[in-house]
Amino acid sequence: MQISGHPRVEIVVPVKNEENDLGPNIRRLREFLDTAFPFPAEVCIADNGSTDATYEIGALLAIELPGVRIVRLEQSGRGRALKKVWSESAADVLAYMDVDLSTNLNALLPLVAPLFAGHSDVAIGTRLSNGSRVVRRPIREFISRSYNLLLRATLSAHFSDAQCGFKAIRADVAHQLLPLVEDNSWFFDTELLVLAEKAGLRIHEVPVDWVDDLDSRVAIAKTVGEDLSGIARLTRNLGRGRIDLEPVRQAFGRPRILDPRTALAARVLRFCAIGVLSTAAYALLYLVLRQGMPAQIANVLALLITAVGNTALNRRITFGVRGVDNRWKHQLRGLVAFGIGWSLTASSLWLLHTAVAVPHQVVEITVLTLANLAATVVRFSLFQAWVFDDDAPTLPTFEPPAVLDQTRSN
Repeated sequence: MQISGHPRVEIVVPVKNEENDLGPNIRRLREFLDTAFPFPAEVCIADNGSTDATYEIGALLAIELPGVRIVRLEQSGRGRALKKVWSESAADVLAYMDVDLSTNLNALLPLVAPLFAGHSDVAIGTRLSNGSRVVRRPIREFISRSYNLLLRATLSAHFSDAQCGFKAIRADVAHQLLPLVEDNSWFFDTELLVLAEKAGLRIHEVPVDWVDDLDSRVAIAKTVGEDLSGIARLTRNLGRGRIDLEPVRQAFGRPRILDPRTALAARVLRFCAIGVLSTAAYALLYLVLRQGMPAQIANVLALLITAVGNTALNRRITFGVRGVDNRWKHQLRGLVAFGIGWSLTASSLWLLHTAVAVPHQVVEITVLTLANLAATVVRFSLFQAWVFDDDAPTLPTFEPPAVLDQTRSN
């Protein structure tokens, strides 16, 4: 397909030492764009630091296939490659996908359509939606879900899947955001999405069909370390007001949003006030129940009763959830937080009675109160990232091996 004028979509495929997969998958991508995609589109192979025959193969593909070009970067880093190509592109919408084409290409049009329509500013594929169909190893699923829960707890992120290698952004939005993104490697995606969200931009999510690349060479331990460092840096810089997102907000006419530090502080104060009330109610209930039952049973009952009340109050007052929709789901999730509180208080009681055969009730109450307060930070994090967030990832599900074989055959 010969691109007339400038491409409306440019799809960047970052590669490093991918001499085996590059040729077949770029041909497959180009064929899809030529036969099943309604917008003029160009493919840019971004070779960032390959030491095998990747660049030579890419150069031959650029000659062989109209609508394919290649850019060479001597330094590695997916973020570095995307910054360079996106900054210099003449396309209206900029996208990228992994060279293994793990994501079903039929999701490409739903990904870019809201950007052309002006409804959204950024679009991402998500493997963690109920509508997604994903086949991958349990360890990768666990890491992905844990990472996205961590983003919700630390950066109040509301997008569901930061790491899926299938994203698009309007060019005008990219030109505003890219200078603010510091990371040049794997954390680039997360940082871009967090800044977009904090600037009030709309992020569209597309459930995808995704098959794990069994030949993936991502260094998991190194990537996890870099991501944690990136989260700490971004949290610190946003908290100290070092990233000025106001020009981005004004450039696209987005409504002003409450300073996240102010919003978080107000939420923490409401949570703490309810926590104090719950702790007092728990102590009173424990004293009453302790008169006629053993300490551990009195502890469990007092915790359970106050946990239900605590969840109901936080649902309405702290997190502003109204109505009966998902009320029971929120209560069930709240019981997970209750389980953490119970484990802390139960172990504290066990240690106390191990050290002192018959401790005074004042000592019991003091130990249990301290243990209950120690669980407060963990409960708040769970409430913020999961309990009341109906879009939060659910428990992982895995396809059986037969589905993997069938998906690959397609």
